[in-house]
Amino acid sequence: MGVTTTPQTAAPRTAPPATPLITVEEFFGPPARSNAQLSPDGTKVAYLAPWRDRLNVFVRDLDGDWPETPAVDDPASRRVTADDHRSIETFFWSADSRYLLFLQDTDGDENAHLHRVDPARAGEPAVDLTPVDGARVVGTQHTPDPGTVLVQFNARSPELIDLHELDLDTGRLTTVAENPGDVLGWMRTPSGRIVAFGLDDDGTHLLSDWNAGEPRVISRISGYDQPFGILPTVPTPDGAGLWTGSVRGSDRMRLVRIDLDTGEQHGVDSHPVFDLDVLRPTADPRYPAPLIVHPGTGELLGARYLGARQEIHPLDPHFAEVLPRLAELSDGDLAQVTCDTAGLRWVVDFTHDRDHRATWFYDHSTGTARRLFRSFPHLDPARLAPVTPVTITARDGIDLPCHLTLPPGTGHRDLPTVVLLHGGPWYRDSWTYDPEVQLLANRGYAVLQVNFRGSTGYGKAHMQAAIGQFAGRMHDDVIDALDWAIAQGWTDRDRVAIYGSSYGGYAALVGAAFTPDRFAAAISYTGMSDLVDITRRVVPFARRSLVNSFLRYMGDPDVPEQEADMYARSPITRVDDITAPVLLVHGANDLRVHRSNSDRVVEALRARGAEVEYLLNEREGHWFVNPDSNIELYRTLERFLARHLGGRVAGEV
Repeated sequence: MGVTTTPQTAAPRTAPPATPLITVEEFFGPPARSNAQLSPDGTKVAYLAPWRDRLNVFVRDLDGDWPETPAVDDPASRRVTADDHRSIETFFWSADSRYLLFLQDTDGDENAHLHRVDPARAGEPAVDLTPVDGARVVGTQHTPDPGTVLVQFNARSPELIDLHELDLDTGRLTTVAENPGDVLGWMRTPSGRIVAFGLDDDGTHLLSDWNAGEPRVISRISGYDQPFGILPTVPTPDGAGLWTGSVRGSDRMRLVRIDLDTGEQHGVDSHPVFDLDVLRPTADPRYPAPLIVHPGTGELLGARYLGARQEIHPLDPHFAEVLPRLAELSDGDLAQVTCDTAGLRWVVDFTHDRDHRATWFYDHSTGTARRLFRSFPHLDPARLAPVTPVTITARDGIDLPCHLTLPPGTGHRDLPTVVLLHGGPWYRDSWTYDPEVQLLANRGYAVLQVNFRGSTGYGKAHMQAAIGQFAGRMHDDVIDALDWAIAQGWTDRDRVAIYGSSYGGYAALVGAAFTPDRFAAAISYTGMSDLVDITRRVVPFARRSLVNSFLRYMGDPDVPEQEADMYARSPITRVDDITAPVLLVHGANDLRVHRSNSDRVVEALRARGAEVEYLLNEREGHWFVNPDSNIELYRTLERFLARHLGGRVAGEV
């Protein structure tokens, strides 16, 4: 194995000085403000802030003073939602700035409904615009009529996503297109053309015109090369095309325009090294969209590419003037971008490894800018740990982009280490603020994040190298990265924990069961333990799409030989080999990874007297949303790690 970059030279064998302990509450309590979005008319800003320990939507006039730490009784800030049960995560303005719309599920069941509030009537309760029990909104789209939005959800049948037009004033839903059974999603162009995204039996993605009688296939996209379909999907303002990502004829994802008449792809933009940053935002709505689009005209302003750091290519002359001025505001990476319909007033925030989303206002007409707020004003970036991208060479020669975070201070050597693995596995870690990483570093651990094969954003060859390699070479990548950290002197080989959520939780259980001599502790957060069970429990409307993901990468449980191989790669069949203490965390309402994946591991370990802890949260799903849930989780985690790796814990120095 080798390494192409290292964070610094190996330090002497001296212990780093203790840094002040930051409490779990400081890291995982609700932000003072976050997710600011400028109204299209450029006069108001909506954002999330805590009320009764839950994040709700607030509105404030853009002009005027913005105190760094908002007062509880601040008269300039108007709360427009009143959910004291579950934090709100996703909201947006209507096109005419009249309403705010937000998505909310029930205790993590992911059956999100679309709700409406009127900022001018802040005391009125929110209106559920999709009041169908068990249905789930999977997509929304503005229309040329600011009084309506398009909504994709499965009101008619659990496995069928239909397209509806929603009148925001009356709440009336009008069906625009019914799903015959093979459509995964919809879009309507500004000219009124309806386009469907379907899937052939062999996994080929189908882009079809639905405007005249029988659907007409416009374009076919390889499901092998693009397993998650035609992403992103942004219609051109003239309605004749679609901006999207493509890897056709290339290892890297580039930006193309698909002609909706001919299906031909025309190159728009690309980067010589980086992928268009497509799959990560699709997987996690907290990340900014890969394409920056003008909210008024629909014109394409810019495209994001992500390597060790982000690059944005301006694709519009006006945005080419604005972008350098925005970049001057922070040494981080530009994240969320909102502007008024004139493109003069901008509210933006930045990704940074030690500061979560500082938010700024920039006025292009005057060239002036001011910071509106920091999400966590009580956290001093100087007390937090730098995140360093490194590239490690795996045993078979593949490059593994990784991130190493060392505790603040000097003299790092032979540190207790947490190998922190992302979910998916079709996802990626990046240079960003992660409260998990910072908590662990503050407690004295080195943190090693590995973008093992199968991770997205590093070309299709890197992703496809994971086919058939669950608990195989994907795990070898983790071990190779760990061996590198040990060889560099950062890591004490006898004090290593492996930790992750979802696929990362599966990888943690694989580490404990398949290589038990390498880890002193393992933590699985909503992790998979049974690959067959995961595949068979997929929610109805998503089952058709499995051909390009689970079935191709893990195996088909309906084929006996593949089912046997899936069991062989499942930690549930190797529980007796686990020797390290294990912590399992799960949300009882998890629909992606059923709680039985943790229940069965706990039962098997307890049956033979092995050391295991289990934190089961009855009010959460696949990932914990409410602040009190996360505080309980990370208090449990820090105590578990302190017992088994020797790091610090709240109340100690």
